[in-house]
Amino acid sequence: MRKTFLGVRLRTLREQRGLTQAALAELLGLSPSYLNQLENNQRPLSVPVLLKLQSALGVDLQFFSEDEEARLMAQLQDVIADAGPGAAIPQAEVQALAQQMPALAQRVIQLHAVAREARGRLEALAAGLGDRDTLPTVGPTQSHEEVRDFFYARHNHIAELDALAEDTHHRLQPSSLSARDLADRIALHLQDRHGVRTQLAAEGSPAGWRHYDPGARLLTLHADLAPGQRAFQLATQLAFLEAGGLLDTLVAGDEFRGDESRALARIGLASYFAGALVLPYAPFLAAAESLGYDIERLGRRFDVGFETVCHRLSTLQRPQARGVPFFFVRVDRAGNISKRQSATDFHFSRTGGTCPLWNVYEAFAQPGRVLTQLASMPDGRTYLWIARSIRHAGGGYGEPGREFAVALGCDRRHASRLVYARGLALDDADAVTPIGPGCKVCERQDCAQRAFPALGRPLRVGENLRPAQPYASAP
Repeated sequence: MRKTFLGVRLRTLREQRGLTQAALAELLGLSPSYLNQLENNQRPLSVPVLLKLQSALGVDLQFFSEDEEARLMAQLQDVIADAGPGAAIPQAEVQALAQQMPALAQRVIQLHAVAREARGRLEALAAGLGDRDTLPTVGPTQSHEEVRDFFYARHNHIAELDALAEDTHHRLQPSSLSARDLADRIALHLQDRHGVRTQLAAEGSPAGWRHYDPGARLLTLHADLAPGQRAFQLATQLAFLEAGGLLDTLVAGDEFRGDESRALARIGLASYFAGALVLPYAPFLAAAESLGYDIERLGRRFDVGFETVCHRLSTLQRPQARGVPFFFVRVDRAGNISKRQSATDFHFSRTGGTCPLWNVYEAFAQPGRVLTQLASMPDGRTYLWIARSIRHAGGGYGEPGREFAVALGCDRRHASRLVYARGLALDDADAVTPIGPGCKVCERQDCAQRAFPALGRPLRVGENLRPAQPYASAP
């Protein structure tokens, strides 16, 4: 971890623990004057001091991580860009806020979300879309966005559910890591422990992937589910039956402002438990490390699909046993992001699409092929991306299937742990594709793919010059 000046965070941590400077200095084996210099940013917070903090106070080093700073900076850039035209805020000031006062930065982001929702409601009202009682919620704080923010704030890792799922997997004692074997075990457990019978739906039934009738204690699963999907749906139902109290506790916080958000979060958490049960933490992480995070080989070992493996890889952030911190995303051909989970600092903007230079879109043109890409963001950070298209077939002739592209990305410093880095020139600047968080908030001035003007930046307008790039910004 780099040396950096994080005096405000250190002082905040000390005050939260109710310690004086002298008391903390004694715990860390430092002189009071040295600790005072650290808190006033006269000395950098070095690795040895960070390790002492971890040992003496049990501090998760993620609290001081540069990844946390990058996550906050990306979100703050969204806030600034969405404010519209105005004097540019120097990057150094944005970095100082994210680095020195993360709690204040988070509050700014929360206030911006409230302001955007209020603005959306006013715009809808002005457009005559309905009266105040029936006006729809508009903006980034819609229910599904609140749920995404809930998981994002936790680095897509829910420790309580992961531990419970791993313990449940151990108690079920499947004879192998096969999803087929696990599905049979869960079905038997549901019958013996809860009196819930499991059946497959009749051919052509519109019941959906899973339907539970509480009165009849009957769980009906779609007949076309693969073994991994069947195990996942059974495990989801098991979460509602055996972990309902924990789910309620997790959604009881002030992150959610309505019953709809809490209900969606509860479903999302049950799905998280299901994924953690089908792919239990310790065996899955061990397999991922031994196989170099080879997604297809992991899928074969655990009898699950490509997307399921990618999703689970993005959750492996147990403090004492971390996997590679991944960003996971699923998009359709129109560029809509239907899944977005992050264990890392990567952040795509909500203010206007994603980047067409990102390899996840190229995956549609090469069906079934795993594509790799080294891509750099405007802040200079470089990521390794793995992308592949996936297709869910329809039920029969004439019934349309569903097609997506999924992508998994990590910071370049972790790339050597992945089989996908083989043959890539990780240190060659010419091998890196410059991408951005979305045209409306992207700072790049020389992109021929720009689809929108950058928010908050005046356009370069003149009759005597046609710039090579569209929507060029004025100096």
